[in-house]
Amino acid sequence: MAAPGPGEYFSVGSQVSCLTCLGQRLQGEVVAFDYQSKMLTLKCASSSGKPNLYDVVLINLAYVSEVEIISDRTETPPPLASLNVGKLANRARMEKEDKLSQAYAISAGVSLEGQQLFQTIHKTIKDCKWQEKNIIVMDDVVISPPYQVDNCKGKEGSALSHVRKIDWLTHRLLHLGGEVPC
Repeated sequence: MAAPGPGEYFSVGSQVSCLTCLGQRLQGEVVAFDYQSKMLTLKCASSSGKPNLYDVVLINLAYVSEVEIISDRTETPPPLASLNVGKLANRARMEKEDKLSQAYAISAGVSLEGQQLFQTIHKTIKDCKWQEKNIIVMDDVVISPPYQVDNCKGKEGSALSHVRKIDWLTHRLLHLGGEVPC
């Protein structure tokens, strides 16, 4: 597509349809448009099919062969929703900790099976960390290499029982040739 000329832009709130160079048709509401980089942001119907969710798609107009404005919004768009900065900062911190934990496991020489077990446990029990090559869960359960059910040690109770079930299921999937959902 030719770059928009002077004065050409997409109004926030307008409905737009684009045909990418790969033949994919994208249609949605304009959320943002950056003239200099020729980037268009659309809010489209959710690919999950859930009515209260949306997909946000960034489109590089250099890779679009056709753009059609379905309905142009001329009035002032509504104010942007406020962001919960504290919640976003907490989410960023948690993601950073997760990535550092993964990097630690790799640098410590933990087996792939141990890394997968850690990720599987961490999905349901957030209080999960590495101590050298051992996985520590809720400061009560220690799983040492080779990360088998028999390597789960700790105070008898629901935490140990739950971790052993996760460990058993993980190993069962791995040995049957399946993949552990990470």
